[in-house]
Amino acid sequence: MTEFHSPVPLPHIPDDLTIPQFFLRTESPGRPIRPRNVPFFIDDASGRAVTYEEAHHRAYGLANALSMEWNIRPGDVGMPLQYHVMSLSLKVAMNYPVAVWAVQILGGIVTPANPSFTADELQHQLSIARAKLIIVHPAGLDTARKAASACGIPDNAFLLLDENKSSLPNVNGAVALGWNKGENYEAVRLQPGEARRTIAFLSFSSGTTGKPKAVAISHYSVIANVIQMAVHNRLDDPDWPDKSTLPGDLAMGVLPFFHIYGLVVIMHYVLYAGGTILIVPKFNFTDFLDSITRYKATHLYLVPPMCVLFCKHPAVKGRDFSHIKFCTSGAAPLGGDLMVQLGKLFPNAAIGQGYGLTETATTVSYLPAGCKMGTVGSSGKLIPGVSAKVVKPDGSLAAEGEPGELVVTGPSMAMGYYDNPAATAETFVDGWVRTGDEVVIKNNEVYILDRIKEIMKVRGFQVAPAELEAHLLAHPYVSDACVVGIPDEYSGEVPMAFVVPSASALSRITKGGASAEEHVKQVIEKHVSDHKINYKWLKGGVEFIDVIPKNPSGKILRRILRDQAKTVKRRAPEIVYRQTQAKL
Repeated sequence: MTEFHSPVPLPHIPDDLTIPQFFLRTESPGRPIRPRNVPFFIDDASGRAVTYEEAHHRAYGLANALSMEWNIRPGDVGMPLQYHVMSLSLKVAMNYPVAVWAVQILGGIVTPANPSFTADELQHQLSIARAKLIIVHPAGLDTARKAASACGIPDNAFLLLDENKSSLPNVNGAVALGWNKGENYEAVRLQPGEARRTIAFLSFSSGTTGKPKAVAISHYSVIANVIQMAVHNRLDDPDWPDKSTLPGDLAMGVLPFFHIYGLVVIMHYVLYAGGTILIVPKFNFTDFLDSITRYKATHLYLVPPMCVLFCKHPAVKGRDFSHIKFCTSGAAPLGGDLMVQLGKLFPNAAIGQGYGLTETATTVSYLPAGCKMGTVGSSGKLIPGVSAKVVKPDGSLAAEGEPGELVVTGPSMAMGYYDNPAATAETFVDGWVRTGDEVVIKNNEVYILDRIKEIMKVRGFQVAPAELEAHLLAHPYVSDACVVGIPDEYSGEVPMAFVVPSASALSRITKGGASAEEHVKQVIEKHVSDHKINYKWLKGGVEFIDVIPKNPSGKILRRILRDQAKTVKRRAPEIVYRQTQAKL
């Protein structure tokens, strides 16, 4: 059997602790010691720092209030935990991590949500998670209320992340309430092994097909992945001179914490390593550059669209980035040319890529410790504890250097898709996770070749073609549809729709000619943009086709249309620096 794995052994990973107990209350062997003057968080706008003591104080105060006012408790009756919390934040505010930990202190489950979701998209997530409490930024309240109302969730289930004129309670007031009252909850105590089967997060992913599904991630998974990354980066080696992260280093916290990359790698690993997170509420590239310079940031955790901006935006010219010591990109592959340009831009930084999935919670491979520049095309080396196989289409195992689907296992793997045994059986097989990515492994380095699965990656976010196709079929102008991803310099790829026009659409086109055809296409595109989040819009356009190619069983032959999309004359790619207000 051909298996690949890191030769570095892992230390003991505690399986009787919750995430807050591990990060806020315990000192683990090999964990860097954080000096008392090194804060957890710094607010970008005001410069206000939040120390470990304050974060601890606020998390436990909020937990007491959640217990008293919302009766959040560990669950039973066939579920590790009964109640769930929808964390919806328009801004990545400092109250967000506190709210996450407060819920988990009580044994609750957090299901992070994209604040830009439409009410329909949010309703889908709420209905699966069956949330009891919604923690929301005031700016997202109207959307959250619409989604909650459709799910039968009452208005008294809301808690605001920030204060506003609303009569609804907010986190600051809840923290004060929690500390002014006696302790109302019984601290969660896990038995040995229980952290492996106790859900901490329901993070949504499209998996290999279909609508987003809730990935059940245990407390143990997150703790394990953080320890794996720490060992990979040799943070526990007192003789290693070139540590990638030291207490007092400052990481830019601009990637959203609702995404698994920001949630585990930044919000938890950086803090474990002794670093400080500069909380950036909203991404604006020129402001982001100013913050990097003003705070002398040392660590950049990026996605490819941000790397493109660094390499092409005129506002970068003339800036001094000599204080940057580490720059890594994830969520989607980064081209070799961009890596070379980043190396010139950040002359003192280690530069490379990482790879992981929500289903692997999170990191599978990462830039090797002490490496100045990652191998071009490589997503890094397998981290300690991860075992990998490369499976050929005929089911046999590929040797080193041969392509196939990447299948991985390790201590951080998720538990499966929540309340979805059929989807779980497709992706989680005997403890192994089918990634759906075609790779080659050489010298334990992972090279991503293509996505076998149908999911697109747009600016690092997953987009399921089936979701958009189902939505398109609801429009009277659409008889059949297939959505594929097409390359885009800024977004990595963008959705493009092949559409078989309906009889009514054809009639309109026949009567009106080219202008009518363009109008019909615009109407179809608007049907998507009116109901879906921005990164799901058909920015690759609509192309009319006589028939969608399918196999005898009716499955869309998507690869044929992907190849055909390469020959279609399309609109110009997104201009990478036209939007300094671009949202990630």
